[in-house]
Amino acid sequence: MDAVLQALADPSRRTVLEILRDHPATAGELAEALPIARPGVSRHLRVLREAGLVESRPEAQRRVYTLRPEALVEVDDWLEQYRALWRGRLDALHTEIARGKKDRR
Repeated sequence: MDAVLQALADPSRRTVLEILRDHPATAGELAEALPIARPGVSRHLRVLREAGLVESRPEAQRRVYTLRPEALVEVDDWLEQYRALWRGRLDALHTEIARGKKDRR
């Protein structure tokens, strides 16, 4: 999970994942969408690949990259603990707001 979180820490890598969430893309297509040089995009793709967030397949002379959403499952499970905490707090806030409205009547 640490490798995934470190990969997600970079805004350019998050942009790559957002693009790949919608459709597969080549490194060249990704480079056009980012304000960095193509070698930088390749480095970001390597980090994402090593973290298990993307995979590539050869297609003629190019490599096509796709998102591997299953790599985010462990992070999602970890975040669920915090979602549960916030749900409880928001439910308590909702109860207090409802009591305040009732008391004003």
